[in-house]
Amino acid sequence: MRAFTGGLWSYRNLLIIILTPLLILPLPLVIKTQVAECAYTLVLMAVFWMTEALPLSVTALLPALLFPFFGIMKSSVVATMYFKDFHLLLLGVICLATSIEKWGLHRRIALKLVTMIGVNPGMLMLGFMVGCAFLSMWLSNTSTAAMVMPIAEAVMQQVMSAEGEVSQHQEMAVNSIYNLALQLEGGELLRQTLTIINTEPVILSVPEDDNVTEALPSSPLNSKYRNNRDHMMCKGLSLCIAYSASIGGLTTLPGTSSNLIFAEYIHQFYPDCKSINFGNWFVFCLPVCIIVLFSAWIWLYWLFLGTNFRSMLCSRGGQSEREIAAAKLIKDQYNALGPMSQQEIITLVIFFIMAVLWFVREPGFMPGWASLFPEYPGYATDATVALLLGVLFFIIPANRPTADNYDAMITWKEFQACMPWEICLLVGGGFALAEGAKVSGLSSWVAELMTPLGSLPVLATVTIACILVTCITEVASNPATITIFLPILAPLAEAININPLYMLIPTTLSVSFAFLLPVSNPPNAIAFAYGHLSIIDMVKAGLGLNIIGVLAVLLAISTWGTSLFALDTYPDWAPIHDLTNTTGI
Repeated sequence: MRAFTGGLWSYRNLLIIILTPLLILPLPLVIKTQVAECAYTLVLMAVFWMTEALPLSVTALLPALLFPFFGIMKSSVVATMYFKDFHLLLLGVICLATSIEKWGLHRRIALKLVTMIGVNPGMLMLGFMVGCAFLSMWLSNTSTAAMVMPIAEAVMQQVMSAEGEVSQHQEMAVNSIYNLALQLEGGELLRQTLTIINTEPVILSVPEDDNVTEALPSSPLNSKYRNNRDHMMCKGLSLCIAYSASIGGLTTLPGTSSNLIFAEYIHQFYPDCKSINFGNWFVFCLPVCIIVLFSAWIWLYWLFLGTNFRSMLCSRGGQSEREIAAAKLIKDQYNALGPMSQQEIITLVIFFIMAVLWFVREPGFMPGWASLFPEYPGYATDATVALLLGVLFFIIPANRPTADNYDAMITWKEFQACMPWEICLLVGGGFALAEGAKVSGLSSWVAELMTPLGSLPVLATVTIACILVTCITEVASNPATITIFLPILAPLAEAININPLYMLIPTTLSVSFAFLLPVSNPPNAIAFAYGHLSIIDMVKAGLGLNIIGVLAVLLAISTWGTSLFALDTYPDWAPIHDLTNTTGI
């Protein structure tokens, strides 16, 4: 029986691919409406996306196959959904990310931040979290975690090695005292000897915490840890990197794919909405990121290193041997990089110019540079800036050109290696699915079905939506989750007569709170792969952080977000949702 079950499990993806479309086939065959046919496509894609029975990008192609077959949209119309302004923005951002990774600017930034902040356990965690969060604003969370985790691992190993040397010296000193005491006659002479030896502070120093010498049960997994404190430090630091890589991406529109999908959805289906731009998003999300990041730091420190918050900020009696060793390692790694190269300076300058131009294009609270072209309103977007500066990386020489050699900052092959083409298809499939749901009437039908939520307070409705997507994103990819819920929640907001941004912004941010499992997102998997964590560690830490994240988002949307995006009024750019023209399943 066990062999049979194991055999079925090994073919689980194939069974899902075959059985799912067959089990839901009565939906279009029996009901025979476009709403039912679009629902069939939506359910099929949702199952494939959540189980990953097919690659995400392959599943995203199903609308191109099924919508023309069902007569929902023409093939030529569906094809236009697969390449949007989002894709041009992504091309420019990846050009920047390719140059940052190629020339090592990301490593320099991370090491410098940690060097500036400090290396005691609390400050070491905060240093890595700030560095990861900052890098994740501009790079993918996967690249950030993959770059920082090896640095953190080296620091952890050096700290544990330093602790081992100190403990060994202590043991040798104690043994020497004991052997000497056996040879001495008379208690007065023994007391004098101990007094003399006690003048060496390193020999008779005591551990900082009472649990430093608490031994772990011996096993192959934790045999590399000398004591429980080492193990807890490794757990906390690993999760700090995994979580901050996801938290930092909240701050900017290109920081995560789910943010970009949301922005493109707004521009596609609410073209008159001018509230969603780089500047407004940054102003709204930066406080959210700071609140969640600082709360996560305190939460992880308490969970793994205890309640001694005074030592989180400073060490008793100056730096310990462990901290001195870790500081030396990080400083040596940073010094080994040498002075900034010409290529790093060029990348940093373009990076700064891109961020400034994004921020001041249409910041919302002041006229931006886009107002310099009043005859072409809305023509220039963030994608225009990203492409303009991204192309420069293929033009600017990395070194002084010669007659026989001209090397640009990045090459097309290097760009291709970093470009997430599967995300492009995934996003295109999401736009096609959203358009099909609108054309077929599925969005209106779902909105009508969910209108009883309108009897609840608005904040309660938003809270339910945030909790729902936070649960789903633990087992499905972030882009797939937001792609499924955008065409459902936007009509719901219209149906209950609230600003669609009030519903969509919190749920978009909540999609990034995938902290519970290693499979929830790539940074979790990367941190888990280093072997310091167990599943239950991640579940305990992630559950608390999920609650912190959702509460922070709800606080933001109900305070400064309300005035920033004018969420207390129903906007002119959103249509009045007509529930009388829907087609029921």
